[in-house]
Amino acid sequence: MTATIMALGAQAAETRLGSPRRTAMVAAGAPGGRTFFDWIVLIVQDYGSWLLKGVGVTMFLALTGTIIGVVLGLGVGVVRTIPSDRPSARLPKRIALKVASAVLAVYVEVFRGTPMMVQAMVVYYGLGMAFQINLNVVTAGLLVVSINTGAYMAEIVRGGIESVDPGQTEAAKAVGMGHWATMRGIILPQAIRNILPATGNEFVINIKDTSVLMVIGTSELFFQGKTIDGILYQTFPVYLLVAAIYLVLTFSTTRLLRLLERHLDGPESFTLATSSTVPESILLPGGDNYGHRGR
Repeated sequence: MTATIMALGAQAAETRLGSPRRTAMVAAGAPGGRTFFDWIVLIVQDYGSWLLKGVGVTMFLALTGTIIGVVLGLGVGVVRTIPSDRPSARLPKRIALKVASAVLAVYVEVFRGTPMMVQAMVVYYGLGMAFQINLNVVTAGLLVVSINTGAYMAEIVRGGIESVDPGQTEAAKAVGMGHWATMRGIILPQAIRNILPATGNEFVINIKDTSVLMVIGTSELFFQGKTIDGILYQTFPVYLLVAAIYLVLTFSTTRLLRLLERHLDGPESFTLATSSTVPESILLPGGDNYGHRGR
């Protein structure tokens, strides 16, 4: 972290000394001699690369952390929905399921009940002090975002699974399908479609929440904005520009996710399958659909 701060300081000094336009503006007189739009142009031209770097780190942490969190939450949500009181299950298996469910419940409550900023401090500094595990700031930030997202996604997945009609599970058991086969073939495909809007919302939230990682020195968008503000002492134009970038990121992401949802929904108009539209070979028991060869 110290090396990162020193590098940013050197970069700031180089930018401060090597910008003729900024030198001319500073020499022009008091701050009142420069308009708000002059500062916006200055920030974009002299520090635009810093902001772009922050956007890259922000999107990397948000996207990768959301993907890992979805996978983690999917596993936790599925495990927590396994019935542990089935009479057919052996006693050791029932005990193991109850213990696993209790541990996962603690994980979900802890990471949903504490701020991500505090989690980042605990992970980054705590792992180093307690276990001598020294992570760089990007790795620590990715770990925090992934675990935090996994806790929220676990409850979202559990709700998606429980939203599927229980009659489908009972029908699957009636034909001899086990729990995992039922989950994989019947329940999860419907649950994943049901939780897609909430999953997209988590991604949008993570784009904004990565800003809290500046407390451990992660060079995301807000950290870069804070660094630029420390150089120019122009808080309003700097953070207004940062806010505009966040708005563009979240707005475009939301629109892309809505297009994905519409694509998965399929066409708005369709034809119902009736006896007049389904081929006779499918309706008759002797058809190819039943595994018999046609004549």
